Amino acid sequence: MLPRELIDLMRDLGVFPVVIGTVDGEGNQHMTFITWIYPLDERTLRFAVSSKAKTAENIRQTGKVAIQMFAPDKSLTCYGIAREVLEKIEGVPFDVSVFEMEIDTVENSLFPGSTITGVIPFAHTGKVLKMVELDEKVVSALRNRS
Repeated sequence: MLPRELIDLMRDLGVFPVVIGTVDGEGNQHMTFITWIYPLDERTLRFAVSSKAKTAENIRQTGKVAIQMFAPDKSLTCYGIAREVLEKIEGVPFDVSVFEMEIDTVENSLFPGSTITGVIPFAHTGKVLKMVELDEKVVSALRNRS
């Protein structure tokens, strides 16, 4: 299960950088960096990616997902199965799909004698106001439980 303090941090920040790993039907692995992720509860993560991304394609094929999270004093890897819950978020200028992951296992990824001192530093570049608007639309869709 996800620790309560991590859930609270993720909800407070709105966008939370993580690394997500998937596997396709032939066993080929893929990893990428995402920021649109929201914990519904201790065992459920909801996240959004471009509908045509390799991550989305792999989840549709196998559902297998691993998500690496970094936060103060924590490096956790969540393993589980994800499924698409929304094909396209309305009001977003390109196709973004929403997936929900049921967490089977959470592992501490820190090696002994180490710690993480904060979250991954993250900032938008380019058209910042447009990106902030996009973040708000996507995170709002992630928070919606319907």
